[in-house]
Amino acid sequence: MKATNKAFIGAIAAATLWCAGGPAHAQVKEFRILESGGPSGDSIEEAYIKPYTARTGIKVTRESPTSLGKMQAMVASKSVTTVLVELGGTNLFQARAMGLLEPLDWDKINPDPMFPEARLPDGFGYQYFSTIMAWPKGARPMSSWADFWNVKDFPGKRALPDYPGYTLPLALLADGVKPENLYPLDLERAFKSLNKIKGSVAVWWKAGAQPPQLLEDKEVDYAAAWSGRIIGNPKLDYTYRQGFLQVSYFAVPKGASPQAKEAAMGLLHEMSKAENQALATTTVPYTGASPDIQGKLPADRLDDYPTSPANKAIQALGDPSWTATNAKEIERRWQEFKLGM
Repeated sequence: MKATNKAFIGAIAAATLWCAGGPAHAQVKEFRILESGGPSGDSIEEAYIKPYTARTGIKVTRESPTSLGKMQAMVASKSVTTVLVELGGTNLFQARAMGLLEPLDWDKINPDPMFPEARLPDGFGYQYFSTIMAWPKGARPMSSWADFWNVKDFPGKRALPDYPGYTLPLALLADGVKPENLYPLDLERAFKSLNKIKGSVAVWWKAGAQPPQLLEDKEVDYAAAWSGRIIGNPKLDYTYRQGFLQVSYFAVPKGASPQAKEAAMGLLHEMSKAENQALATTTVPYTGASPDIQGKLPADRLDDYPTSPANKAIQALGDPSWTATNAKEIERRWQEFKLGM
């Protein structure tokens, strides 16, 4: 009788433990993510959220736009309402330094193959984008940032980002620095290079929609632009040569619900699948972190995407860790440069 009671009690205990310690995501019916919005957010919905919800039954609600400030406010107030937050690479490393992030559970993500720079302890690189040279159809094509800086042979007004993290690497590439030697950035050399072209820069742009519009309206002749804003525009041409390649990440803010966090790892798994990333490109021309994506894309579209093998090989990869560490000095020097224009 005692043995029977012990067995019965043991069975009850095991069942209780299974309910408490079994798949936590089974207790989660919905969680929220914070992303950048626009076509990028639509691509997340179509390519990743829909298959995830179909597989798990868990609803994912998107909010936008994202920012490091929003994440910081959530963590500081101990009111973390979103379990995944999209951050650019530099912001990710700044958030890490500020103690705002929780580590990802890569065992639970169980990703398909990924490029190494996209797989960080606290960041899942889900989308690549490039800053590239662009110009109106019919204009003389460029093949390097040295050409972009060469206003004698390529006359006309320019547009450059009002973001030093993008523009300073371009200035160094224009001055002959090889992509593999970009970092640590030689700030002195970069600003000397910028001084050579600043008189031809008609617009220092803040929004990604500006460069294509400036080119179409003939307000500038050449522009540095984000690839997703240029690809597919029949009025514009471009090159990925010496493009500046960067990664957007998803991260978990400190204090997020453990149950929601566990559920969200399943969504990140969906983001690692090459076939889902290929589907995302039908909404926005950015690719994910899968080295196998070229096998999932139409052959006549391979040249459109930043991580196609031929394009990835001819670009410079950003170093967001260095940029984040030196952000204050970079911004100080940038503001001094702008005051001198």
